[in-house]
Amino acid sequence: MRLILASSSRYRHEMLSRLRVPFTAVSPDVDETPLPGETPAALSLRLSRAKAEAVCAQHPGAVVIGSDQVATVDGAPIGKPGSFERAREQLRMLSGRTVEFHSALCVHDGERHELEDVITRCVFRTLSNREIDTYLHHEKPFDTAGSAKAEGLGIALMDAMHSDDPTAIIGLPLIALCRMLRSFGIDPITHGAQA
Repeated sequence: MRLILASSSRYRHEMLSRLRVPFTAVSPDVDETPLPGETPAALSLRLSRAKAEAVCAQHPGAVVIGSDQVATVDGAPIGKPGSFERAREQLRMLSGRTVEFHSALCVHDGERHELEDVITRCVFRTLSNREIDTYLHHEKPFDTAGSAKAEGLGIALMDAMHSDDPTAIIGLPLIALCRMLRSFGIDPITHGAQA
């Protein structure tokens, strides 16, 4: 059974590699523009399913993993900053606040699918301008929603993190994914052991 990760994200690729299950990665061609009035949670769920469906259509018979993450503060989405200046603005805005990350996941085999949103709440410390600038110079998290990599030095920006799955914050919730894969006949323990 072929397993495909519908993503060009190196972070998701690295996360899925932890399971030691053979897979290939295919970049999905999906418009990620939010629909009018769409909530961040609904957006992440819709996009994870759309990514999985797009790759399923190209690879019949494969089991496809789609994932999408949207960060929000007070219900408003926070995108990837893309630059030092925008990351600085983001972290100044997030200082002392709680950010909610919706890490949606879809596993699809072309006939049926499972869909889940794993939520992580990150409580940012009150950050000084010096801390923000120093952090951004060291880690350069410009391709990360919320401008902080929790898997790296960004964890030092946090006061607390709350989630049922500690891997969800990185963009691919592995606990939920393992549960879903088992329902499609792929047990990460036994498939990984055979690899």
